[in-house]
Amino acid sequence: MWRKNFLLALATPVLFCACEEEPPSDKPPIFNHNGVERDYILYKPDKLEQNAPLVFVLHGYTSNAETIQWYSGMNNMADASGFAVCYPQGTPDYGGTTHWNARLSISQTDDIGFLSELAEFLQKEHNLNPGKTFVCGMSNGGYMSYTLACEAPEIFKAIASVTGTMSGYSWENCDPSEPAPVLQISGVDDEIVPIDGSMSAGGGWGGAPHMDKVIDYWSSLNNCITTDSLFLSGKTNAYYHRGCINNHEVWYYKIDDWGHEWPSSYDDTGTNANEVIWSFFSNFLETN
Repeated sequence: MWRKNFLLALATPVLFCACEEEPPSDKPPIFNHNGVERDYILYKPDKLEQNAPLVFVLHGYTSNAETIQWYSGMNNMADASGFAVCYPQGTPDYGGTTHWNARLSISQTDDIGFLSELAEFLQKEHNLNPGKTFVCGMSNGGYMSYTLACEAPEIFKAIASVTGTMSGYSWENCDPSEPAPVLQISGVDDEIVPIDGSMSAGGGWGGAPHMDKVIDYWSSLNNCITTDSLFLSGKTNAYYHRGCINNHEVWYYKIDDWGHEWPSSYDDTGTNANEVIWSFFSNFLETN
């Protein structure tokens, strides 16, 4: 129930909307980008190996880094699998709501630059692997992940979106220097970011087509030649586009009777998002 109550707060008229934590205090670390001090949380398992992977996890519209760190379960996955997790904090848009500027018209914040430069800083500062740096996000965080796939694939080697899609600008202008592997998790009954592409164009949010077509685009971009489909226990239909260039893959999870929520082991969906995301990213751990 906590997820339902929490995500109801995202449904505004505008949108959807024993480890080491650094630093060892209540105040998050600061990264200065373009003269603006930006907060983030970095989570590192004990005895993390050098050259370990790094996963960025982006919160949704109206939300924050602490909240998605809590409900995503990515810290536990990091402990089990040996990677670092960064939870950056978005900034207020023109209306004062925390967001990621996925080429939207509600903000002029350079989140592409911020997230890319923060990733490079953390790679150097904490001996993390540039060839094993990934990004995922919930809702607006999923939007931002797609924008990074379009404009910073040299930094983020694969992306995952949970209940997000591509912004209108990113859909119309995506021209990556190299195609990125993509994972999408969508609820068929999502009324906040509808799977059918009927999102309002206001603010720059809408403009992308049905998620099926978005996935077709990324599958085509990656020159995938096979598609395997599987009905998982619960409510999930999974589609795996494989045989792609550079051993890439494109995964698409469609969850029946599911809305704008992060699926977890506590649900009856058959999908635990943190496990699926890391399973996907694990396919691309070879350093370029």
